[in-house]
Amino acid sequence: MTKQFLLNVNGQVHSIEADEKMPLLYALRGELKLNNPHFGCGLAQCGACTVHLDGKPTRSCVTPLAEVGDRKVVTLAGLGTPEHPHPLQTAYVQEQVPQCAYCINGWIMTAAALLRDRKKPTDADIRTALHGLKCRCGTHMAILRAVKRAAAMMG
Repeated sequence: MTKQFLLNVNGQVHSIEADEKMPLLYALRGELKLNNPHFGCGLAQCGACTVHLDGKPTRSCVTPLAEVGDRKVVTLAGLGTPEHPHPLQTAYVQEQVPQCAYCINGWIMTAAALLRDRKKPTDADIRTALHGLKCRCGTHMAILRAVKRAAAMMG
């Protein structure tokens, strides 16, 4: 059954008509034409689809629109701009993390929530927060360095 949804995405409210069971990921990519987050596994296992819902990292591939309500959705594009990137975006470039870049969305969105809540995370904190995310290129150590660098940049 289709209905009207108002989605607050990256600070802008969008109106879409969709089935209430449609995954948020499909609305973001198909209806709003955002090129992030990505579709990975469709089972909430890989993390490529991660967004923030009211600041909490959420796998959008299994989050129906009916569950979003009036919560604020932030995608990777909403973390920073090319002129003012988020410290994690800067650190990823400095550490030369991106290879294929398909999974970066999930890693950065998850790490951003960690760094918001924990200013000086330990290695164990970082590993725990990022547990379960997948990177087929094997950039895990560069990702850990980037998260540490971003934490240092954020003070």
